[in-house]
Order: sequence, then C-alpha cells, then structure tokens
Amino acid sequence: MAFPEHRMRRLRRTPTLRRLVRETRLSPDDFVLPLFACPGEGVANPVLSMPGVFQHSVDRLVEACREATEAGISAVILFGLPEAKDAEGSYSWSEDGIVQRAVRAIKAALPELVVIVDLCFCEFTDHGHCGVLLDDGRGGKKVDNDATLENLARQAVSLAASGADVIAPSDMMDGRVGAIRNGLDAAGFHDTPILSYAIKFASAFYGPFRDAADSAPAFGDRRAYQMDPANGREALREATLDVEEGADLLMVKPAVPYLDLLAALRRRFDLPLAAYHVSGEFAMLKAAAERGWLDYDRVLMETLVAIKRAGADLILTYGAVDAARLLQQGWTE
Repeated sequence: MAFPEHRMRRLRRTPTLRRLVRETRLSPDDFVLPLFACPGEGVANPVLSMPGVFQHSVDRLVEACREATEAGISAVILFGLPEAKDAEGSYSWSEDGIVQRAVRAIKAALPELVVIVDLCFCEFTDHGHCGVLLDDGRGGKKVDNDATLENLARQAVSLAASGADVIAPSDMMDGRVGAIRNGLDAAGFHDTPILSYAIKFASAFYGPFRDAADSAPAFGDRRAYQMDPANGREALREATLDVEEGADLLMVKPAVPYLDLLAALRRRFDLPLAAYHVSGEFAMLKAAAERGWLDYDRVLMETLVAIKRAGADLILTYGAVDAARLLQQGWTE
C-alpha cells in the first residue's frame, strides 16, 4: 500500500509532468515596464540603487520601449523628471512637459504599445509632496486634498491629450478617481481608462524609486495620505471607494508584502488587478544576486509567479524585460 504523500509526488516526478499540471503561468503580456523620462538628448543615467534601470531622455526612452516590445512587453508606465519644479507641480500639466513629450514620441514610434502614465505631483513639486500644501494650523504644512484634485484632473486631461492610453493616479487623495473621471469626460476623453493605485501603502520599499524620480519629500513624510501598512480592512474600503468613483483597474503597491490584500481584492472585485513589484523589492533581488546569495533569474520568476497566483492580471516590475526574455528562451522552472 502506497503512503498518502506519495500520491502528491507522482505529478512532480519529471519537468514535463510539472509543466502539464502547472496552475499559474507567466506571459510577457502580464508585465508592465516602469520607465523614467528625463530632459536632454542621448541620456541614459543609471540608477545606482536599481542596477539595470536608467533615467532616459525621450529619444533613448523610445529605444528602451522598442527593446521591451521585442521582448514581448505590451505596456509601459511612465514617470517624469521635469526641467523645473514649483509649489503646485504645474509643469505636470504643461503641453510641453517631459511626460507629454515622451508619450507623443513613443506613440509615434510604437503605436500599438500601451502607454500608461503615472499621475501624481511628487516629481514635479519643489517640496516633494503629492499635492498643493497649506498651513496645518500647528506651524507646519499639510496637503490640501481638494485643491490637489483640481490639479490632478488638469494633469490627466493634458496627458490624455498627448496620447496616453491609461491614466494611473498614485497620489492617494480622497476623491481623486471621481475628479479625474469627471475631468476626462468633460474634455471628451470618455474612453481613457483609469488604473487606480487603490491600495498604496506608506512603504519603506520606495527608497530606490525616489532616487530614480528625484521625488523624496523635502520635509516630513507621506503617511498622512498614503496607507498605514497595518490596515487591511481600510485598504479594502479604499478600493471600494475607487470602484464606486469609476476606476477601471485597481492596483496594490507594494506587491509581495501585501499579497494577502491582492488576493482579497481578487475575491471581492471582478475588475482587472495590477500589482507593483516596487523598486525596493527589485533592488533586494539584485543586491542579493550580486553577492552570490540568490539566483536572480529564479527568484525573480518565483516572485512574479507568486504575485500572479495571488490574483494579479498585470505586474509592474523593473524586471519585466528580464522576465520576458527568460520566457522567450523557454523558461519552465
């Protein structure tokens, strides 16, 4: 008589059997590549805290997008480093803004590539916070939620007019999805979808991104508007509000520490779900691999499988091209 545990092992015996019964499969279509647009020409500044990631001038950004499409990637998300910053982040809605120029260039060269644009102000304000500031009555400053909503709508319309396929607000202001939807509809962009950073935590995993986007706050932090990592039920309420306001897709950020919430969203909503495998998560893999502690390819693919298994339809990751190339080469582990 066979022991019960042997029954489980029968389908693990060979690589072919394992592939035959595999439940979760990755595809290059699952991945969204984050990219950073910066001023200049012929520029590819390496981000030291994220090996293999660069700040690209618009011409080099188009080359990076072409490289991504050749690997099978069908979508990118853009962040911008502006030539100038001010208290409101007004350069973010300029027709000649860095992201607007990048969108137009990419869509002209690669019209089928889906271009998602991050919608926020931290890269564009001289104080590094995600909106307009006002006095908090205690001698400090706080973000003016309602004034920021108006500016988010202006930014969204400007980016949609430049040809962006998807608008992705990451600011975490209350009511932003509804304000952006109203602004887009009033400007005639009824068909432009909103990918809401519905559950975005005030995470310590964003450090390398702030290097890449030059977006660290000049004072304080963002815990007054980004979510407390301890709160799961509140996260689901945030997502519910965004759905009610008209979000077309929902995102969880970061990904791996919050797979429980990604799975909970999958059970609760039938909208497409995205998860952002953020800069700190990616940098840890790279750092461990550089020291010989981990096999980068294997831990990257295992991580992405876990994110998809938890419920993600889209995975934003700086390892998108690496993962897509591995799949092209027949990766099956």
